[in-house]
Amino acid sequence: MHLEIYADGASSGNPGPAAIGVIIKNEKSQKLTEISQYLGLTTNNQAEYQAVIAALKAAIKFKAVQVTLYLDSELIVRQFAGEYRVKNPSLRKLYLEAQRLGRSFKNLTINHITHQQNKDAHGLAKAALKRF
Repeated sequence: MHLEIYADGASSGNPGPAAIGVIIKNEKSQKLTEISQYLGLTTNNQAEYQAVIAALKAAIKFKAVQVTLYLDSELIVRQFAGEYRVKNPSLRKLYLEAQRLGRSFKNLTINHITHQQNKDAHGLAKAALKRF
């Protein structure tokens, strides 16, 4: 099974109250599930990684073989690709967890998209922030 996943993290302040939004679609672009979860106080980059981790855990539950992940965080995409080093210790822990989960799939592709292209996942993150 191939999944398309849109993920986003958001914080109000940096650090500040934060949340994630994730939309998971099958190969026919049909929505399978969505995640809208409040995280508590954290940075925006930590929230972005938490969104990736939640997305990959959900993909494992769907028994995905291939995953295409779409993010609007250029930093996370480039760190995941090994183009940027992960210097921050708290981000490094989340990065390593995301890398570990990513090895669960035969093929994992991570693409950078614009904020506008990721507005639905961002909306889920913002909705979770408003609930708290």
